[in-house]
Amino acid sequence: MVIITLQRDKCIGCNYCVEMDPTHFQMSKKDGKSVLIHSVNAKGFFTLKSPNHAIVESCELAAKACPVKIITVKQT
Repeated sequence: MVIITLQRDKCIGCNYCVEMDPTHFQMSKKDGKSVLIHSVNAKGFFTLKSPNHAIVESCELAAKACPVKIITVKQT
């Protein structure tokens, strides 16, 4: 299982995550912050769980590119 988490309230809207992984991230037209596509919100932490380990590389690129380090990628 791959677990990707985004702390959306701390997003500065730089768009790097979308550039690195447009499959899983997009920018909100409402507030200009990042959105983790198909995620579930729990107290400001948006989480996507996927059995597909092929997404790890692109999600890790997005996490490394984030200047405020609000994206985490874990494998279980």
